[in-house]
Amino acid sequence: MKTRSVPKISETEWEVMRVVWEKSPATAAAILEQLMAKDSTWHPKTAKTLLARLVKKGALEYEASGRSYEYRPLVTESECVRSEGRSFVERVFGGALKPMLAHFVEEAELGPDEIRELEALLRRKRGKK
Repeated sequence: MKTRSVPKISETEWEVMRVVWEKSPATAAAILEQLMAKDSTWHPKTAKTLLARLVKKGALEYEASGRSYEYRPLVTESECVRSEGRSFVERVFGGALKPMLAHFVEEAELGPDEIRELEALLRRKRGKK
């Protein structure tokens, strides 16, 4: 997979990208079918517009395959998650990670297993220094 700068992806474009990441390579028809399986309000024109937009942004590439196009991601899901996470922390918490983590830990309903997982993550993080 080619590495490129990570484009800004809208909420609706994320839905399309999740399908492409899961099913790559995928035709527009297969992508629409998957989207409609999750939400029947999807319209073919909307999906095709979003695919074209994602190609223009450099998030997808396509190749002609008979009378249809097969789409492949040019960025990984983890690259997009990392980029979106940095953007969110910057926008909402002024780039400060500690207040963001404190906010989510305080607000979330965490079970004992989730708390143990978070503690284990922090212990591993402490060990990396």
